[in-house]
Amino acid sequence: MPADLPPQDPSYDGPSHDDLLRTRLLDTLQAIEPWDEQERAHLQSAAQWASSGAPLHRTRKPDVPAMHLVSYFAVHDEARHELLLVAHRKAGLWLPPGGHVEPGEDPWTTVVRECREELHLDAVASPLTGKQPFFVTVTPTRGPGSHTDVSLWYLLRASRDSVTSYDQGEFDGIRWLTETQILDEPLESMDPHMHRFTRKLRHRAHPR
Repeated sequence: MPADLPPQDPSYDGPSHDDLLRTRLLDTLQAIEPWDEQERAHLQSAAQWASSGAPLHRTRKPDVPAMHLVSYFAVHDEARHELLLVAHRKAGLWLPPGGHVEPGEDPWTTVVRECREELHLDAVASPLTGKQPFFVTVTPTRGPGSHTDVSLWYLLRASRDSVTSYDQGEFDGIRWLTETQILDEPLESMDPHMHRFTRKLRHRAHPR
């Protein structure tokens, strides 16, 4: 995925910066192969939202606008078949790290920024996916300031030993779990789509 767009010359009379970002997002969504009917529905919902002209980015915490763009990144140790999950303080769930896409920011740039901030790690795209999202979800959040996250799930490659610290202000802890262990965990303790993401990853990483 390309880097952030440069600031636009105010005298330029072509597509706006927001229009170009919106076009990129629509192209990105179109390139995702849905895993199941639920992801197909979420892709359709996300595309309709992006096409509608509604604001894409959060402008005020926690819920303005009520629907906005998020980048998740699942860190995958390919040798051990393990994924890194974080205990998110506000959500009260185990889920992949990630964060809100800032205005004018490309979602992959969000991954790079948040990976450094949250895991103190340089983001390395998985060869399975490159710098393209692997999964998409449209999910209402829980608790005060409830809103809807349109989440692009990216896949990163890192060894378990390379993650030595994390943002303790945002996370209560981290865990490395095998794909099987994730699927054995109660879904109530995790992001509601974590099992589906893991099944899609397992199908891609270990085709039969």
